[in-house]
Amino acid sequence: MKRRIGILLMMGVLGVAALTGCGKQEQNKTGSTTTGSGTSEASDPGNKKEELVFVNYRDIRDLNPHLYAGEMYAQEMLYETLVNITENGYEGCIAKSWDISEDGKVYTFHIRDGITFSDGEVCDAYAVKANFDAIIENKDRHTWLEMMNLLVGVSAPDEKTFVIELSEPYYPMLTELGVTRPFAMISPKAMKDGSTKDGVNEYIGTGSYVLTDFVTDQYAVFEVNENYWGEKPEIKKITVKVIPDNQTRIMALEKGEIDLIFGKNMIDADAVNKYVDSEEFEVALSDPTSTRQIVLNTSNEVLQDKAVRQALQHATDKASISEGIFYGLEVPADTLFAATVPYCDINLEPYAYDTSQAEGMLEEAGWTLGSDGVREKDGAKMELSLLYNSDSVTEKTIAEYLQSEYGKLGISLNITGEEEQSYRDKMKAGTFDMVFNICWGTPYDPQSSLAAMRQPVYGDYAAQLGLEDKADIDAAITEILTSTDEAKRQELYTFVLTRLHEDAVYIPLTYECNKALYRSELKGMHFTQTQYEVPFYDMYFE
Repeated sequence: MKRRIGILLMMGVLGVAALTGCGKQEQNKTGSTTTGSGTSEASDPGNKKEELVFVNYRDIRDLNPHLYAGEMYAQEMLYETLVNITENGYEGCIAKSWDISEDGKVYTFHIRDGITFSDGEVCDAYAVKANFDAIIENKDRHTWLEMMNLLVGVSAPDEKTFVIELSEPYYPMLTELGVTRPFAMISPKAMKDGSTKDGVNEYIGTGSYVLTDFVTDQYAVFEVNENYWGEKPEIKKITVKVIPDNQTRIMALEKGEIDLIFGKNMIDADAVNKYVDSEEFEVALSDPTSTRQIVLNTSNEVLQDKAVRQALQHATDKASISEGIFYGLEVPADTLFAATVPYCDINLEPYAYDTSQAEGMLEEAGWTLGSDGVREKDGAKMELSLLYNSDSVTEKTIAEYLQSEYGKLGISLNITGEEEQSYRDKMKAGTFDMVFNICWGTPYDPQSSLAAMRQPVYGDYAAQLGLEDKADIDAAITEILTSTDEAKRQELYTFVLTRLHEDAVYIPLTYECNKALYRSELKGMHFTQTQYEVPFYDMYFE
């Protein structure tokens, strides 16, 4: 993406669709925001196009539903969960209904009749238990889900009943059961001796599609699951091409070689602007899905001072980042989570971009300009490092911009890019001053992002260790997760989010959104509550 700080090309980010589903859902016509007036005449129903060509920047990888390496859109096509997450709450999927005990500790799921895996194996309560047993066997891999820490046990009293028992009530329980992984069901016959932690023999689920062919780093082919228990999609075959380069993907779309590009980072702002008035293509943008941010390590000698962290907030021109790099497609972020995220609309006062205020705060904190233009205090220079993922051109561009802007205030910012695994290892270990990160996003926020702050999962835990109120924040998060009182839960969320905001641990930059660019004859495109899902089951061609 080109670096274009200061260029104002604002576009609003508009409505998000939300019906996700087991079985084809009724299309939500207001659920995605599309631009472009292109229409095509309906073809002869007998000749209706039933094949779609999709594109991704990398291979589908390992689609084991109980691990985390595979592409989530592909796992969503193959596998299903006990429940679905929709814009209106939860709905049944493999479980047609469920009961929750009065104390909130026991969930009893009633398994739907007539569901089979694509290999013909029956998906009943015993198959569900086999899946949970396999997941629990690898429990240490899943402790980012607080539910795993509260789990007492699972059972299948009969073929239609599956029970989960917890040690404490846990309000995000259904959300964690409804996300893409790890609680998706695979045929027990595809497991390796009842286990999935070391891989699976086949990718066999109950979803509306099956994987029929793939060539690593080239393509994958999915076709309708003939054993699917719900209404079968109108798109009978989906070919996914692997095209790593943005511009090559766009050229393939223009040539008619692909029908749909979908994802947060699959389409740059230039492409969105180019096709906004196209008759041949449609553009769709979702509501904010996640927050692009910089995490400040409060154990750093410079950043341990809250006044310095707050000064950096005022020194960061989020509007210029939004407009110049993202053309306004990612709107400036005032808070750690967007106000559209549950429990997060609490009227926190944003840190206004004000370099004079930032300079004043640094001066008051004892950091004065030296003869070389770099601030110093007690003989130490104000030198900080910012770590970014070298695979992200966007992060590098933002880092270079901040390096220049902070330098004008006497802050020496060294920027370092490292490949993804090294970057993540350093973030988790806390060996950084400042680091780029993105919150977990919908539907994991705010509960999963906050829960993970209490342990060294990503960089949050290490970054917060220098906070005087760290123990109070962690205790409140733990209480949030087991609270059964909605009003009390909101009060606790307000406390935690206010403390983190005032402690200035995070510099929110922009709110990411999902983007789609597709041929105008493709209908039924929308966004769901799960940001990684592509709702092929609702799509069709005119």
